[in-house]
Amino acid sequence: VQLVESGGGLVQPGGSLRLSCAGSGRVFSFYNLAWYRQAPGNQRELVAEINTGVGSRQTKTYAESVKGRFTISREESNDIVSLQMNDLKPEDTAVYYCNAHVGEINYWGQGTQVTVAS
Repeated sequence: VQLVESGGGLVQPGGSLRLSCAGSGRVFSFYNLAWYRQAPGNQRELVAEINTGVGSRQTKTYAESVKGRFTISREESNDIVSLQMNDLKPEDTAVYYCNAHVGEINYWGQGTQVTVAS
């Protein structure tokens, strides 16, 4: 599985960005998908995760720091997982990584930089 992120950039505080991650191999439906981020000097942290469930069986979890501002979604037909980020804050500045995982198997994208600054 190859994961390619896009959509990062520079945005002012209070602005919005949408990150997308495209996967290869038509296997997205088998994997739980997530977005992580890593700021300079910090460990990589989980931002949001969405499981393989459909309809009422689908669950989404978010870091406390992004609840109410970020939304994760997945498009099975296009093998895309997105992260809509609203009301961005300077502390959201980081490299954001797409992740696909099931069991002990993990795949990572190359990361995309998000910078929130005025």
